[in-house]
Amino acid sequence: MSRLSDARLETAHEIIGRFPRKKSALIPLLHLAQEQDGYVAQDAMVHIAELLDLAPSEVYGTASFYEMFKFHPVGKYCINICTNISCQLVGAWNLLHHAEERLGIKAGSTTDDGMFTIEDVECIAACTEAPALQVNYRYRYKVTPESFDQMVSDLEAGRLAGEVPSHGTLATVRQETTSAWSNRGSEAQAKVDER
Repeated sequence: MSRLSDARLETAHEIIGRFPRKKSALIPLLHLAQEQDGYVAQDAMVHIAELLDLAPSEVYGTASFYEMFKFHPVGKYCINICTNISCQLVGAWNLLHHAEERLGIKAGSTTDDGMFTIEDVECIAACTEAPALQVNYRYRYKVTPESFDQMVSDLEAGRLAGEVPSHGTLATVRQETTSAWSNRGSEAQAKVDER
């Protein structure tokens, strides 16, 4: 859809400055692009390649390795339901089928209103809390059809807005820049020196 916006481009340059090799900023910049559009647009990958002096195929090769990066629009809330063995043994398939019925779509699809996407995923590393799912990579444990329905109702009503941001938002607080940390270190040292 688009290249990085001016504000995100400024953030991208700050992120790149944290690393001794530009290429090391690739994954954080992919997250930045996904935060902007809800998915990693082709133009954004080209832009990231330009910023990091890489071929666009290198950017795509890295992004496509990770399940968390999407290359097409998904719902505001992307629900990943784990169907690996631990979750399967305690009802994940039933949960997935219930989710499909509740939302009126099949796994891999998005609701017509653009609100929800359901994905059938492999292990999300929550085996002791099965069946588990993630909504925009925020975990839900020991999910039942009833708790799934409540979660969907809460998302629709905006009751989980502070807990579950729109898809693409990795974190709600951005890490401080290296210079901010350096300044804090200098200020702390000055206070020690005063004593």
